Amino acid sequence: MFDIGWDEMALIAVVSLIVIGPKDLPVVLRQMGRWTRKAREMASEFHRGMDDMVRESELDELKKQVTKATDVNLLRQEVDKAIDPTGEMAKAMELPALDVNAAHEVAPPALAAIPEPTPDEIKPAETPARPPEP
Repeated sequence: MFDIGWDEMALIAVVSLIVIGPKDLPVVLRQMGRWTRKAREMASEFHRGMDDMVRESELDELKKQVTKATDVNLLRQEVDKAIDPTGEMAKAMELPALDVNAAHEVAPPALAAIPEPTPDEIKPAETPARPPEP
C-alpha cells in the first residue's frame, strides 16, 4: 500500500520502541490497528457508494434504451422507412374521402332482383361414406 520494505519496517519498529517504550507500545499498536481498520471501512464504503452510483447511471441509460425500443410509434416509423422509404405505397393505399351524404342516396339492391335457384340447380347434400366395419 505505502510501498514500505522490510528494512524500513524494522527501522520504524526500533524507533517506536525507543520513543514510546515497551510498556505503552502494545496500546499504541492496538490504537493504530483501530485507525487502520476505520480507514479501510471508510474506503470500502466510498467504493461501494461509487459502484452504486455507476450502477444506477447504467440502469437509467438502459431504461431509456428500453423505453425507446418499445415505443410503438417509433418502431412503426422505422418499419415504414425500411419498407417504403419514398412513401409511394402509403399514398397508393390511401382511400379516397367518402361523401357521407352521397352514401345515403344510394339505394340498396332490391331482393326481387336476385333470381331464385331452380330445383335442377340445387344439388342434394352428399352423405359421407361409412368406414367398413371389422
